[in-house]
Amino acid sequence: MDLSEVHAGGAGNAPILGQYLAKIILNKDATTFRNEHWKNMHSYLVDSCGIKANQSRLYFYIFSAGGGTGSGMASEFGLAQQFSYLSKTFDYRSDQSQMADKRHSFVFEPIFTSGICILPNISGKNVEISEALHINAGRLLTKYISEEWNFSYNEEREDDEVPADVMERIRPWNSMMLISNDIMRYAEEEDGGDADNIDVNTMEKYANQYISQQIFNILTAQAVTTDYDEDYFRRAGIDIAETIRLDANDLFMSLAGPVAVAYAESVVSEGTHQDTVDIDDLFCRSIELPHFNNDTSAIEGVSVLPVESDRYREAIKNYRKSGYDASELNHLHFFKNCSSIVSIISLPRDYKLSFTALNRLKMHLNRLCPNTTLKRYALVIGASANLSLTTLIAKSPCLSDDFLTLMVAYMKRCFARDDYRYTDEIDKAIIQMIQDDEFDDSLVDKFFTTYENPAKILDTNWYAIKPMYEKKYRELIDNNQRFVSINDIRLDINNVKNAIKYLREIYRHRISKTNVLTLNG
Repeated sequence: MDLSEVHAGGAGNAPILGQYLAKIILNKDATTFRNEHWKNMHSYLVDSCGIKANQSRLYFYIFSAGGGTGSGMASEFGLAQQFSYLSKTFDYRSDQSQMADKRHSFVFEPIFTSGICILPNISGKNVEISEALHINAGRLLTKYISEEWNFSYNEEREDDEVPADVMERIRPWNSMMLISNDIMRYAEEEDGGDADNIDVNTMEKYANQYISQQIFNILTAQAVTTDYDEDYFRRAGIDIAETIRLDANDLFMSLAGPVAVAYAESVVSEGTHQDTVDIDDLFCRSIELPHFNNDTSAIEGVSVLPVESDRYREAIKNYRKSGYDASELNHLHFFKNCSSIVSIISLPRDYKLSFTALNRLKMHLNRLCPNTTLKRYALVIGASANLSLTTLIAKSPCLSDDFLTLMVAYMKRCFARDDYRYTDEIDKAIIQMIQDDEFDDSLVDKFFTTYENPAKILDTNWYAIKPMYEKKYRELIDNNQRFVSINDIRLDINNVKNAIKYLREIYRHRISKTNVLTLNG
């Protein structure tokens, strides 16, 4: 997608500029672009999403959170798509009486959209947390969960039935998958390599491999189980009622907010007996620190670590030693506060998976994530040469060390008042705000200014760059009524408050157990 006629080059490592450029691109009439393809792309991505003529039901936005262009533009394009989709859902700003043929009007078709966010390295000998890419990633995370809070949890909204109110609360994607670049470093460490000197091209290769694995598994789970020969399931010893299709609606209902991925696979062949595959080991490998599978060359493990790597490595070691006793891990908020999981089990066509093995996987998931309100399973036959397990862990990854570290680093750099910017007082205060029974938002006012200050990333250049970009907007969109200032898209203190409220909500998530009641004494 070449849009150099709007802006040549990137956003200069400033997400707010990437966001502003996306607004220019989206607000400029698509028919006026010299690039003929953009009109079709805009129609596919934004205008026609959700209608029958556009058969796409899943959309993935892949970007680096640490830069300016990707992290700034991706969410803006996602918001434009969501606005278009929800506008059709509510018939918002449409006049049905003017439609010549209502057979061509919008018919509800669910779509599922996901950001795939590559988080920067935040650990290692040569990494300093004050680097700009960590601040950029923190901005994206803060923005996303504050929008997710407004959309899903905010009880202060006045009326859910008023379309205009809903349109004010949209978030860019149904979920945002988190994949840490530290994964690639851990994979090198576990493989015996020199992780501190891993080159950028190798890291990108590993990241792309890991992402493509997960997208492939989600896409294959779209297949309808009845597409396969029912006799095959019977011969394989599998009840077809135990398998489901993960269509866009299933994903829409099952996944929301930040999502982490756990993945592992095992080599099986036509002659492999189902009892010879160690299902317990497969599950454990999927939640371990990232590592290479020497048999398949795949990267296995969890995409974002629940806690610091040495601590988690020790916890996994104890989990194995104890015979997979979930109490070694399920106290971690990453697992303890998980509200929903989606598990995709992919099998070669000639391999038979026993109910015993499937039930053991379910047992491990139930014990590891005891507070999930929704668990969905998909069994995919014939899409993979290996037996693989993909588990998507929803919402609770926002309580991981990496997520909190990046988010607070951004808040301190771009929001903190001068008295608190260089101390750990804000760090302690935010942890306390998440844990306290009551949320005292006056503490947020005490520590933070009303608006973010982009100059804290770009230094004094910001004051020269801002008017230049706004002039570009006025020249390309000759309509004063549609002008948007960069000041209008700054995050404000309400974003900080809503982000903390979201973390508080997930931190308190739990479920009650079902009690058997009787009137018979």
